[in-house]
Amino acid sequence: MLAFRLIARLDIRNEFLIKTRQCEGVRKVGDPAEYAERYDAAGIDEIIFLDVVASLYGRNSLAGIVGHVGESVFVPLSSGGGIGSIDGSRALFLAGADKIILNSAAVHDNGLLSRLARKFGSQAVVLQLDAKRRNGSWEAYCEGARQPTGRDAIEWAREAVDRGAGEILVTSIDREGTSKGFDLDLVRAVSSAVTVPVVAAGGFGQASDALAAQQAGASGVAIAGALHYNRVKLDEIRAVLAKAGVNVRCGVSSPVLADLSAPIS
Repeated sequence: MLAFRLIARLDIRNEFLIKTRQCEGVRKVGDPAEYAERYDAAGIDEIIFLDVVASLYGRNSLAGIVGHVGESVFVPLSSGGGIGSIDGSRALFLAGADKIILNSAAVHDNGLLSRLARKFGSQAVVLQLDAKRRNGSWEAYCEGARQPTGRDAIEWAREAVDRGAGEILVTSIDREGTSKGFDLDLVRAVSSAVTVPVVAAGGFGQASDALAAQQAGASGVAIAGALHYNRVKLDEIRAVLAKAGVNVRCGVSSPVLADLSAPIS
């Protein structure tokens, strides 16, 4: 059985690590490379970089950050934001990304996921599903979670997998930045609808939230603010999961490397 994954999510705007609440109200956090290196040292399983305004400005600017981080960080890296072509994807893979993450371009270009899956393999293609509750269901959003698509989020997840997406990163816009826990109904609905791994994002606040997501069907959780602001330690999350019998990867043993509480200059 594959280990449940603890993933650091780093949202980027203008080369700075930022944090939002319900995908709005940007707050600058710091240098994404420094945070990535610290999370790697603390034993994170994966790191996600997302340029949250890339699609709005028609850019794909994370190759430089991914390449720089990849020189000193040795966990899998995923990157998304503004990806809309084979060439743009190839640039990220050449820079060191293990997976690419798509939202807006996949919504607007019906064949993009299929082309990318054929070229790079489904395991390297992730759908970013930003979803907001609407009339008892969820609507998928794009353009940095600002634009409603008119698509039912669960149906879009199924369709994306049929087209070639090998993983779903599902973010609850309603819960994002609130630290109130994941929208477990959303996680459960997406996990039940697809046969690929689902990573839960949006709302992580405490170690028990990871276990709740796992029980709802997620194969991993993406954590942002709780890590950035030192509200939780990876060892605490792993301890809760392990106590419940969930298979997790062992973290680092050095207390110096595992300490996320020291400020980053």
